[in-house]
Amino acid sequence: MAEYYYARVSTKDQNLDRQIAEFKKLGADDRYIYTDKASGKDFIRKNYNLLVGTKTTSPLLREGDLLTIYSIDRLGRNYTEIQKQWQYITKDIKANIRVIDMPLLNTAVSKENLDSKFVSDLVLQILCYVAQKERENIKIRQAQGIEAAKNKGIKLGRPRITYPDNWSKIYVKWQNKEITANKAMEILNLRRNTFYKLVNEYKQQ
Repeated sequence: MAEYYYARVSTKDQNLDRQIAEFKKLGADDRYIYTDKASGKDFIRKNYNLLVGTKTTSPLLREGDLLTIYSIDRLGRNYTEIQKQWQYITKDIKANIRVIDMPLLNTAVSKENLDSKFVSDLVLQILCYVAQKERENIKIRQAQGIEAAKNKGIKLGRPRITYPDNWSKIYVKWQNKEITANKAMEILNLRRNTFYKLVNEYKQQ
């Protein structure tokens, strides 16, 4: 059995030290710690995808392995997608997940007992809900701050380039290596610098 650890923060200026320190307390080996600086709104993340695999790559996680995360919101902030990923890891890959700040969420323990599994499933749903609500609240607060600044006549930098209508679909195909970057630019009718600027902005949302 291998023990993997996954840490995430949303933006490049945030740091992963606190999560990694908690992993070290559990005896984590640096070789098995995977990190991303990416939004929790979806699961298109380089190192996370190394762990769970993609349509074209096999997962590092194997049956019986253990994946440790610090808290459920480090896994993601999308209620439905968190639960899908949880089921995929525990049912399809047949690996286990442990959440440090919520000991009830440890499938290596709870799956052996029906009562424990029932409680952990309830806790998972509640925490998934809280994670998504917090992301939504952050966006609301950001929007309110922007509106307040506008009302005061404060300019907030250059306006962002708008995303093409089919951006999400093409972005996912590119991330999954179903199409090349050049093909994505061609479909989206974007220049190279604009394409990569949108990619960087999209990752930080």
